[in-house]
Amino acid sequence: MLRKIHSLPGLVAAVLITVVGITGAILSADPAAERMGTSIPARRNVAELADRVLAHYPGAEQIQRTPSGALIVYYQTGSGAGVDQVDPSSGNRIRSYVPSAFMRWVKQLHRSLLLDTTGRIATAATAIAMLVLCVSGLLLLIKRIGGWHALARPLHGSKSQRWHAEIGRIAVTGLLMSSITGTYMSAATFSLVSDGMQNEPDFPSTTSGGPPAPVGRLSALVATDLADLRELVFPEPGDAAAVYTLRTAQGDGYVDQSSGALLGFRAHGGTRDLYELIYRLHTGEGLWWFGLILGICALTSPWMAVTGVIVWWQRQRAKPRFSGNSPARSAEVLILVGSENNSTWGFARVLHDALRQAGRRVYTAPMNQAPFQESPARLLFILTATYGDGGAPSSADQFLTLLSRRPPDPATQFAVLGFGDSQFSKFCQFAKDVDAAFRAHGCQPALELVTINRQSSQEFARWGVAVGDMLGVELKLEHAPVHPQPFPLYLQERIDYGREESEPTVVLRFVAAPSSGSAGLLDRLFKRHRLPHFEAGDLAGIIPPGSAMPRFYSLASDSRNGVLEICVRKQPGGVCSTYLHGLEVGERIEVFIQPNPQFRPASGASPVILIGAGTGIGPLAGFIRNNTGKYPMYLYWGGRDPESDFLYEPELKNYLADSRLTQLHTAFSRIDNGVRVQTRLTEDAENMRELIGSGGQILVCGSSAMAHSVRMALDEILAPMSLSVQTLRTTGRYREDVF
Repeated sequence: MLRKIHSLPGLVAAVLITVVGITGAILSADPAAERMGTSIPARRNVAELADRVLAHYPGAEQIQRTPSGALIVYYQTGSGAGVDQVDPSSGNRIRSYVPSAFMRWVKQLHRSLLLDTTGRIATAATAIAMLVLCVSGLLLLIKRIGGWHALARPLHGSKSQRWHAEIGRIAVTGLLMSSITGTYMSAATFSLVSDGMQNEPDFPSTTSGGPPAPVGRLSALVATDLADLRELVFPEPGDAAAVYTLRTAQGDGYVDQSSGALLGFRAHGGTRDLYELIYRLHTGEGLWWFGLILGICALTSPWMAVTGVIVWWQRQRAKPRFSGNSPARSAEVLILVGSENNSTWGFARVLHDALRQAGRRVYTAPMNQAPFQESPARLLFILTATYGDGGAPSSADQFLTLLSRRPPDPATQFAVLGFGDSQFSKFCQFAKDVDAAFRAHGCQPALELVTINRQSSQEFARWGVAVGDMLGVELKLEHAPVHPQPFPLYLQERIDYGREESEPTVVLRFVAAPSSGSAGLLDRLFKRHRLPHFEAGDLAGIIPPGSAMPRFYSLASDSRNGVLEICVRKQPGGVCSTYLHGLEVGERIEVFIQPNPQFRPASGASPVILIGAGTGIGPLAGFIRNNTGKYPMYLYWGGRDPESDFLYEPELKNYLADSRLTQLHTAFSRIDNGVRVQTRLTEDAENMRELIGSGGQILVCGSSAMAHSVRMALDEILAPMSLSVQTLRTTGRYREDVF
């Protein structure tokens, strides 16, 4: 529901939001430009100003002070009327005051779309839509990332999703302020709320009637600070009963031109003060610096509108479309799906089609539409994501309530497959809750709960093998999510380790396709590498020949290094690792990048503890290579034998020598009596506690089994500090990239 509330006004008002945002950004520059051309004198009163203005403009009729401090004089001469901007210190003319016709046009477009009342209604609706978008978008983001405490953490998702949310969380405060103030001002325009305007103060029935005194001596004007002036209208010359009209920030009144007394003053009420504050906050007039901030935020409106529409369209395209979806009342197998952004449906479709090909009648539906009472099926698969901090995704947010009210037959067998991101403290929590709920209702698990990290196609395929074994059929589940366009690379260098081993390792360094002619000359001259942007710790997606399923390898370099570098161990029967190990220098491959912003060191001088084993050293070596600031970095790494697979040995020694790496702790299982990397952590427990106590961050890369052992060791090390891995994970100080 929250997503619908966010999407609908965005789609309907996308064009209007873009127009209002761009025109608002243009208008925000006006107060700043006006303020830059205005000198604001030290404390001065209105009497002094009026006296100096009259010295230069004997025919002055009116002085206005704009919210930005500019002083405008309206005057008459023998040749006609004139309007000048004057120096508030001397009263001298600065320039003729001619408001920009372009800015007037922009203001009319911003306020009414050049359509008078109809346009004002449209812009009022746009302000309300923007308010709804800001509030609902902020709530969606908080729910997605797991709470307010995680608001500054790296975001993930598709490129459009990330950029939409990234820019949104930066600009939301300014956009929220503009939408709230714009909505209030629109309401005041249509008299739905009061703007605090009041009648003119009562005109004095009598005045002193004496001869006019010099304006510089009028007591009421002497007592009025120039900073409070809004407008001063001079009396008609020769009319003894005429008065000065004085408008100030505090109220409006009249001044006797002979005695200087303040007559008929009427103070502004609180409602008017509120309106003027909101007006200044919305326009930046009088708060030029604040206006510029709002203008910058307003410039994001077109971006938010475009990326929002793209995200919506991607979600529409990803909506489930199933062929041969059997009626629930005749199905043998139910597949229920819990998804927030529709990505889980892709996996469900693969399972659905594979089961149909195996001869089963299958009904697939959202979890919120589970047909437990209608279907005779006694085999149930639940594929569900977890949203935010352990919550249910939108297509399953009513499921646990539905399950408690209308539970399935206890004879039903079920298998839960959870999708999530292990960087979240409550990884696949909703899937775990669903699994526990079925067990509580007496249903029997056909398979134990399986969780999939970051939509791994390989993990999904392995789960499919287990499903096939359980059903007694061969089940091949290959899901190839939509990936970015791959780009060609050429192998520049390979460094082989353990060639005599059954599972050798190779470091592969790729470069962009070589250019010829003038383009190649410019590339070499300016050292351009023409690689797409990526950073160490991001993932390289490679689809081996004859397969539709990509394999992902953590990058040991970033694009600034001029190479794309990966570290690959040859796996028995591994299709992609065998393909990569067989590459010769100069051969071409196709690669795409999957950003992995949640796995990289935090900026700053706090210590970074890097822990890995085997090829998990790849991104860790990349982090060390890029530690040009020489902040404290400690590497704990485990291998098999230093003679065969001491990966990156020369580089690590160089990094120790130039202080990019502070300490290196290795564990070689073949020569150290089976010692693993977690043992080195335990041996160095005191140092670990000191590093963590000084704000250290931990990054772990390698196999899931190794990561599990490391977590157990770290929990023991951190226990005396009343800390745990879970605590560090929650605060973003413990991150994993495991496989």
